[in-house]
Amino acid sequence: MLFFWFTAFLFVSVPQTNPRNPHNLPVVNSVKEYLDLVKKDSSRALVDLEKFIPGIVLDVRYATTDNITKKVLYRQPRAFLLKPAAVQLKKVREELAKEGLGIKIFDGYRPYAVTLLLWDAIKDDRYAAPPEKGSRHNRGCAVDLTLIDLKTGKELEMPTPYDDFSEKAHLNYMKLPAHVIENRGKLITLMKKHGFETITSEWWHYDLKGWGVYPLLDLSFEELDTVHK
Repeated sequence: MLFFWFTAFLFVSVPQTNPRNPHNLPVVNSVKEYLDLVKKDSSRALVDLEKFIPGIVLDVRYATTDNITKKVLYRQPRAFLLKPAAVQLKKVREELAKEGLGIKIFDGYRPYAVTLLLWDAIKDDRYAAPPEKGSRHNRGCAVDLTLIDLKTGKELEMPTPYDDFSEKAHLNYMKLPAHVIENRGKLITLMKKHGFETITSEWWHYDLKGWGVYPLLDLSFEELDTVHK
């Protein structure tokens, strides 16, 4: 009997880990909680970039096996951003169009559950957010993108392919042809002009300034579809 009560005590006294949120972060992971946030402040809404920005091109690698994990992480090839970030990105797209250029999106909002999977594959905080902190992608405030020629649809040459976690992807890497440095610089200049910040290790990654005030989210694209029809 004593053994029974001892094991029962252990069961109730040891905190149970939620596999969806193993670090007990303040993550919005229900549609109801998300709707409550949006009702109080419409800027907390996630928007579908393909619908919001005319002419945008998507190449969502995490909806394929062509990514660092070699697994399909998204069921749909979609890209969402928080509304303030989407508004600024639309301005980037409009300015580029005057030069015959456009943008191709690799990733936007990323559910927290996917951050857990990416960390398992990468485990390097230069290239993936540690799950105990969460990601700016989880907040809908980060976008991975490149430039394209609108006539041909081809990408402008950049230092590396997307998700190339080498020194060449760093913003300060200069052993590159002049036109590649120019293309990278054009993307940096325009994104900064319209309210985004760079990170040093990835030429394709941009964060909306002020991202820290927005909550971490863990809603699937399918759950977002039930809200934003």
